Amino acid sequence: MCRLAKFISGMVICGTTVSVQALSPEDFCDPKVAAPKSIKAMTPLSDGVSYAAISESKDAIEIYSYKTGRKTGELFSISGVKGDVRIESFDGYTLSSNEKKILLWTNVKKIYRHSFTADYYVYDVIRSTLKQVSHKGPQRGATLSHDGRMVAYTRDNNIFISNLDYGTDNAVTSDGAVNAIIYGTPDWGYEEEFGVENTMRWSNDDNILVFVRFDESKVPTYSFDNYTSYCGDNPDNDLYPESYRYKYPLAGYPNSIVSLHAYDLNTRVIKKMDLPLSESDYIPSVEFAGDRVMAMVLNRDQNNMTLYSVNPGSTVAKAILNEKTEAWLSPAAYQMVRYEKDFFVIGSERSGYRHLYKYTYSGAPLGPITQGDFNVTDLYGIDARGNTFIQGTMNGAINRNVARIDAGGKMTMLHPGQGFESASFSSDFSYYVRTFSDISTPTQYTLWNAKGTKIADLELNREYAEKYANAPKKQLMTVRNSSGDEMNAYMILPSDFNSSKKYPLLTYQYNGPDSQQVLNKWSMEGVFYLASQGYLVACVDGRGTGNRSRAWANCVYRHLGRYETEDQIAGARYFASLPYIDSTRIACFGWSYGGYMTLMELSSPDSPFKAGIAMAPVTDWRFYDSIYTERYMSTPEQNESGYNEASTLLRTDRMNAKLLIMSGTSDDNVHFYNTLKYTSKLNAEGKLFDMMAYTGFEHSLPMCNARTMLFRKIAEFLSTHL
Repeated sequence: MCRLAKFISGMVICGTTVSVQALSPEDFCDPKVAAPKSIKAMTPLSDGVSYAAISESKDAIEIYSYKTGRKTGELFSISGVKGDVRIESFDGYTLSSNEKKILLWTNVKKIYRHSFTADYYVYDVIRSTLKQVSHKGPQRGATLSHDGRMVAYTRDNNIFISNLDYGTDNAVTSDGAVNAIIYGTPDWGYEEEFGVENTMRWSNDDNILVFVRFDESKVPTYSFDNYTSYCGDNPDNDLYPESYRYKYPLAGYPNSIVSLHAYDLNTRVIKKMDLPLSESDYIPSVEFAGDRVMAMVLNRDQNNMTLYSVNPGSTVAKAILNEKTEAWLSPAAYQMVRYEKDFFVIGSERSGYRHLYKYTYSGAPLGPITQGDFNVTDLYGIDARGNTFIQGTMNGAINRNVARIDAGGKMTMLHPGQGFESASFSSDFSYYVRTFSDISTPTQYTLWNAKGTKIADLELNREYAEKYANAPKKQLMTVRNSSGDEMNAYMILPSDFNSSKKYPLLTYQYNGPDSQQVLNKWSMEGVFYLASQGYLVACVDGRGTGNRSRAWANCVYRHLGRYETEDQIAGARYFASLPYIDSTRIACFGWSYGGYMTLMELSSPDSPFKAGIAMAPVTDWRFYDSIYTERYMSTPEQNESGYNEASTLLRTDRMNAKLLIMSGTSDDNVHFYNTLKYTSKLNAEGKLFDMMAYTGFEHSLPMCNARTMLFRKIAEFLSTHL
């Protein structure tokens, strides 16, 4: 094998000269530039040998063969539409169960992180005609019936059903009101913390529509001035900034009161289901299984979940499964559920790891599907022969492998090696597209059959790999905390790394409960840019982080910030002890929960950090939303000492490092108020700091060049203070 030589203007790969240009900050920091090429999102078709995908030109939905990976036809094209109703573009689509109708949407306007309003259309595959779902204004959460003849959607917080055959567009509910009553689509908290985007579900015969009603009238209203960014439209015309108002329940405050309802399309009667709900309970999941409605009820402390089988006709609910824990129930477990014809499969962490369990619809246990000291991280489905297909951490928490478990319980990994693997299967599991990467291999997409034969390379990102061949490199390792526990970690070495030199150290962290930063997976992001500027970047996943044992995560329960801070400091001290680190020049950086960690670390009595950068930090858990915060902390009334211990505002007297704190002014998640409250406290105490606000930007800074500017600012700050 040839070895790669150091280069200035080019590089040689096994005798082939490749032109390599210097990498810009955008090459590292702009997600649209830094991400490898991906393949088009696939929708498996019912024939088992084909899938649908949006064309490269984004004006058609094409059909591809799993057998060859080649295009075989089109389901839809804008130019092929017949009749008077036409669209110029579309942003997404879903297929009806019979694949005869396609729901398309365009003119998307974002609401929160995932939700949006749009103009929806239904395309008739046989007739090549389009029908608009409604002419009365934009819709949200449009849901196509199984036969494709009807669409349920919400507008102004009410549910409507558009019957495409008869051209009717009728209201199902009438008392929906902004910031008061919501039908069908979720409130802010359910969308952000449970991942719920829509609660409307059609029965298999399309005669019943089930949905959740949210009464958020008692939830306090949160408001902030929504200043316009120069990324927006008409930035010079906002002489009076708008006030943005929405319902946001802080920890300990009232949540939406939820209830489950069923609308009978034949009788036009709405019935409330007899779920035993208190005003503080959640309904994090609703699905049809045959003619039953399967509804989960979760208590406010999020440590007791009951699964009910509900008869939508009689409204009677029967409890068939109950799950309790001493800490919190992770949505990653109980939302990993699959309802089959005669049984259902659901995730649980009762063994200390996340595994799958099988039950009858009467609630009788049929035993575990998976067992062992690893976590199931995804459930792909079950084929006709009873094989269950999963993704899991069989090769350790930092890796992901896809596996098949046969009806007898034997597990076979489809590709047993190290790295990060996922799969997209055909409808009958005869074929799959494998997605793979590791820390040195950009994402690759390959097509395989169930026998383990590779059919085609779909995208190997070779040009991308060449572009970043001289970028800083990541190394995986483990380090120990003060209790002697091994923590997964990585280092990113500067491009010109020389072990005989001394480098400043930047630790990068998140460390929120059930999260993971250290993965054997390709990434190219802003911290690689900082490494290219001469910093050694290190990251540690301390106690509380995900996909290790449940005990590892649970130790932070009701004590957020305590053990995570200890572990981050222990990690920093380990890296500082390395011979090529200058222990007098150490900084830390984090975003969101990581920003909170930065403030906790800088204000620790034994802090080794000279400087720190906190982006969009929570500064007191009393300022954050109820669902997330109470899952790990209970309410402030239940755990006052825990909230006080976790508050960065009560530690500012010990914060003597150089600080750069930043936030988006229109962050609807971690509000700008967190940053303002913290900096106000520093001002009151006579402490100097640097601050940067991103006008009109949200939590993740998705617009324009904000991420590039953020990392350029961090580099400038570190250059000044390290």
